[in-house]
Amino acid sequence: MDNETIAAIATPFGEGAVGIVRLSGSSAIAIADKIFSAKNKKPLAAQKSFSLRYGWIVGAGGEVIDEVVVSLMRAPKSYTREDVVEINSHGGACALSGILALVCENGARLSQPGEFTKRAFLNGRLDLAQAEAVLDIIQAKSSLALKSGLSQLSGEVSGCISELRTSLLNVLADIEASIDFGEEDAGAGDAKALCDRLSDIGSRLKFLLERSFEGRIIREGLKVVIYGRPNVGKSSLLNALLKQERAIVTSIAGTTRDTIEELISIKGLAVRLIDTAGMLEHRDDIEKEALNRTKRALELCDLVLFVLDGSMPVTGDDKELAAQIAGRKMIVAVNKCDLGQEIDTGEVERLFSQKPICVSARSGVHIAELEGLIYKSVFQERSEASEGAMVSNARHIEILKAAHRSLETARESIAAGLSLEFGALDVKKALDTLGSLTGEVFSEELLDTIFSKFCIGK
Repeated sequence: MDNETIAAIATPFGEGAVGIVRLSGSSAIAIADKIFSAKNKKPLAAQKSFSLRYGWIVGAGGEVIDEVVVSLMRAPKSYTREDVVEINSHGGACALSGILALVCENGARLSQPGEFTKRAFLNGRLDLAQAEAVLDIIQAKSSLALKSGLSQLSGEVSGCISELRTSLLNVLADIEASIDFGEEDAGAGDAKALCDRLSDIGSRLKFLLERSFEGRIIREGLKVVIYGRPNVGKSSLLNALLKQERAIVTSIAGTTRDTIEELISIKGLAVRLIDTAGMLEHRDDIEKEALNRTKRALELCDLVLFVLDGSMPVTGDDKELAAQIAGRKMIVAVNKCDLGQEIDTGEVERLFSQKPICVSARSGVHIAELEGLIYKSVFQERSEASEGAMVSNARHIEILKAAHRSLETARESIAAGLSLEFGALDVKKALDTLGSLTGEVFSEELLDTIFSKFCIGK
């Protein structure tokens, strides 16, 4: 890592009450001292850490750029573990850009995306999983996603991975000791003991993977496709869940000819609702594209909300659409229950192998209960998201899967009586794989990929 002092605007671009220009590096205080004139006339270099000073940012010609408050955090007790200066100015683009330009003229350089957090990682302030949690918190779409990000930032996931790596290190040490002392061919008792230990670690990994669906949904939001034949009230149901008139609703079948997406929160869970065209066949190029978009939405969704018209019997089109999504995770909603029920709910239950919920999008009957079913599709029978370490990041999930495969290979080779060196290689592979989650093992390419997703200034 270079020793250059970096700078960036750390607040969103546009008008605001306050804006922040952040500096980090060994020259941060000296650079700020060149352009900051404190009201008390004292330099920042004489200022205590974690203190504020009021004054002005002054250009080379003596002109005042803005009235500011400057905060100082000395290394190593700062976000990056370097000297950090934050210039709190008025939030206008002109003032912030002028201050940033002046900072760079006096020795700082513009930071790269995520470079402040990258320095925090490289300086040991955060591990890699915690660094990624910073982005999760910034991008959180719901209160549950924010809670999950804060949990990961606190080190809950990292601590769990550390315990797994410690267990693996102990197993690897015992295997290598047997090899070093000429006992490559483990006895039946020793082999079974090693396999049991690897199975235990594998079970702990599997538990994390089983919870990762819940974690991913909390982080990214639940994608729900509203599906069914035309004129069953899909758009009306979308509006009822949104509690606003978002989609056009008419009695004309096929009114919706494009997917409509909206985001809602159900008990703190972000839910992306996708209203789709219910056509089985297209009549023109527009309807053909609508069908293609519906298919893509179905491929990418986490849950299908299948809607039936309760004021008439199940139709052949209903059955054909149901057959197309057989095996998918779904909730079946019988709409228009306020019009008098003509549908045979027993037939519906046999068709979908689940009990439907009867609702009325128009009157709002059982809409709250439907929201509860959507929520429970993620958290099963629990009333809320469970506590404890929860992996939510796609990169982390793939790492756990790879580590689990390596452990299974190691266990199988030891159980088959092969040389312990084969098992040792796979255990070491699992160990390094888990290390890449928290950053004990990393490459510059990996860091570039992760931190390029951050905004400049963080």
